Amino acid sequence: MPSFAVILVEPKYPGNVGAAARAMLNFGMRELIVVAPSFSLDNDACRTMAVHAQSVLDDARVVDTFAEAVEQVAYLAGTSAIETTSEKRHLRRALPLPFFADRVASLKGRVGIAFGREDYGLLNGEIRRCDALVHIPTADTYPSMNLSHAVAVTLYALTVDGDAALATRRADRKEKELLYEQFDRLLEVTDYPEHKREKTSVLFRRVIGRAMLSKWEYHTLMGVLKRARRR
Repeated sequence: MPSFAVILVEPKYPGNVGAAARAMLNFGMRELIVVAPSFSLDNDACRTMAVHAQSVLDDARVVDTFAEAVEQVAYLAGTSAIETTSEKRHLRRALPLPFFADRVASLKGRVGIAFGREDYGLLNGEIRRCDALVHIPTADTYPSMNLSHAVAVTLYALTVDGDAALATRRADRKEKELLYEQFDRLLEVTDYPEHKREKTSVLFRRVIGRAMLSKWEYHTLMGVLKRARRR
């Protein structure tokens, strides 16, 4: 995995910077670069919103220009709420965040993720300096996210380990069939209305199918159903 640096460009509200620092610590990141803030990082609102992430603010690098921030990373991705689907308008043609997160994992060195101003984001000149532009898929009715929220969503996507989630031992077909059988028996012994049993049994299968039970979850549910049926 590469190392990541969060770059906040000319933030206007101290609370957003503090909340962004907190989000960084939530996902194990500490490198914060702030470009030309209009306030000190010792600002009370900034410190209050950071909660236990004071060390992120203490170690943050404050630079005067975007160019200085660019020099401190090997690869730079900008973020934008504004994108285009036209293949001819390369400047604002952004990668969906999940796609970018999957590809960037193979890079080495420091990767900078730049977040623009709260009111109008990154300037075109700044976007031109980026190696990639990233877009968080949001509703068309209100695509712009709060700065700290955008940081949190982005860092989650960059750090979540999909392979680890897939490696969880799942309940197999035989185990699930035993679970369904146990549920059907419970319907019988509780005198659940007979004309509703088939639909309810199918509903239970669908719910379990969506849940993609782990082995541990399967054994826990089996224990609950068996106990309930015996009672």
